[in-house]
Amino acid sequence: MIDKETPTHTDRQIEVDIPRCHQYSELLSSGAGHERLQRLLKAWVRNNPHYVYWQGLDSLTAPFLYLNFNNEARAFACLSAFIPKYLHKFFLKDNSAVIQEYLGKFSQIIAFHDPQLANHLKSINFVPELFAIPWFLTMFSHVFPLHKILHLWDKLLLGDSSFPLLVGLAILKQLRDPLLMSGFNECILLFSDLPEIDIELCVKDSMTMYQNTPASITYRKHQYNTAKDANWIEPEAGTEKMPRISVDDFLNLYNSSPNKVIVVDVRSNIQFERGAILGSINIPFTSVQLSQTHVDTLGPHAKPLIDNKSSVVVIIGPHDQNNALFADFLVKCNVVGVCSLQGGINALRSKSPNIIVPAR
Repeated sequence: MIDKETPTHTDRQIEVDIPRCHQYSELLSSGAGHERLQRLLKAWVRNNPHYVYWQGLDSLTAPFLYLNFNNEARAFACLSAFIPKYLHKFFLKDNSAVIQEYLGKFSQIIAFHDPQLANHLKSINFVPELFAIPWFLTMFSHVFPLHKILHLWDKLLLGDSSFPLLVGLAILKQLRDPLLMSGFNECILLFSDLPEIDIELCVKDSMTMYQNTPASITYRKHQYNTAKDANWIEPEAGTEKMPRISVDDFLNLYNSSPNKVIVVDVRSNIQFERGAILGSINIPFTSVQLSQTHVDTLGPHAKPLIDNKSSVVVIIGPHDQNNALFADFLVKCNVVGVCSLQGGINALRSKSPNIIVPAR
């Protein structure tokens, strides 16, 4: 039995939060609803001594109580299974590293799918820390009413821990036009009173983008129990603005859907001619002026990048640092789908030497 009665230091905050939690619901606004939500929250805190109560846990718990109003044990079991999968380490007393990594990955995902929006938000310094923390800390249950949350979570539960990142992007997609026309202050106002979000479209868009995003693009150090490429090396937090793709993901994509990948080799012309991936584009890193953020400055080779709408653009070179710099350059040029290959050409040569053939 879990002790749900003994007073704890979190009781006061819980008592403050519960009367504000989804009170339009007849069930949750009732006296019984308040009592049961309090017991669930106290039980979770008591059962997870390595975590603390953060505001938002009440919103996260409410949908499970709503669906299992007469079965607190099942509501608790649902919450206890949900948090480790989607909010691993979010409720640590010092969760700053976890939150910063998550928001950093969200920024990368925005830039991967919508570089124009990412560049605009960066130019006005409107960063995810200003709007997205309540989204992810409550898995959107603080943002949407219950009927929308239940529909969203039905699909969320089918995906892995990266799926919420694409839900966040799908919300931004619906707000894209006003965001692109807004400065910092207008964006703050927009998010302080969020416009009506079409949840059906949000679910549809997030699922489409999830299916079109290689798994390694979303890798996080603090993610929950997700297998990674055996050769994966975690880049230092905050050092790369663009995501990396694993060698395994790249090979799967290249072999199964070669029309959905554009390979840009940033090695020298001589290295490229000695051996390169069939169909790859050679744009030597040393020939690029990183301050000239226009793709057409790269010459005729850049046409596939200019025309790209949905392919994954993979930067391959000998150095992770140069790969990342060139990837960031392409994003500033509003090229869609940009990432760099983890480990570069050497990792690819080690894993699949036959994929590299003489260019001439």
